[in-house]
Amino acid sequence: MITLTGKSAIVTGGTKGIGRAVAEALLRAGAQVAISARHEDEVRKVASELAGANEDRARGFTCDVRQPQSVAHFVAEVVKTFGRLDLLINNAGMGIFERVEKLSVDQWNQVIETNLSGVFYCCHEALPHLKKQGGWIINIASLAGKNAFPTAAAYNASKFGLVGFSEALMQEVRYDNIRVSYIMPGSVNTEFSGEQPDASKAWQLQPEDVAQAVLDLLSHNPRSLPSRVEIRPFQPPKK
Repeated sequence: MITLTGKSAIVTGGTKGIGRAVAEALLRAGAQVAISARHEDEVRKVASELAGANEDRARGFTCDVRQPQSVAHFVAEVVKTFGRLDLLINNAGMGIFERVEKLSVDQWNQVIETNLSGVFYCCHEALPHLKKQGGWIINIASLAGKNAFPTAAAYNASKFGLVGFSEALMQEVRYDNIRVSYIMPGSVNTEFSGEQPDASKAWQLQPEDVAQAVLDLLSHNPRSLPSRVEIRPFQPPKK
């Protein structure tokens, strides 16, 4: 079991699904964890639940990753609270699935700004702090970042872009002792698609599977960099 005692982490979109599972895993490993989401009541509730089970090492902050000023304030408050920043998990994301001719400009912007621009804003603010002692950025991408499908033009574009962004950033900061990886999950049994998780989707990945991938990355010897991780359901329904 990896030990992250003394480390500080940010998990965006950390109140449910993959984000919450990652936050819980990092807390079990001993890290101090700051989660963020847009809705204050939700952030307060989940942060309280996490802190109560983890010796008050969890904090929650309201942040809209689509807004650079909101991200700047969030990162500054985390560093002020914990005194350092070691890990950035860019998990906040959304999907709107519609044919291009019916997709509104606002819907397009929502997806691109959340899934791609938001990651840039978070990295931009976090990098000066990560450079102080080295660290790791892990971006939660998707297999949709290499496999396009109809009605997913906005989502595909955001995740294809996130893959390219992650690859470029990895090469930029490796000699600053900052590692960059991205995880590309397949179908995960969460609320992401607008449906509630249920037992009929037991074949899908669980949020905990992605959280385990995060811990596995962090456990690698510093000489190695698993920059890209693909994880998919082992036995999806036969077509």
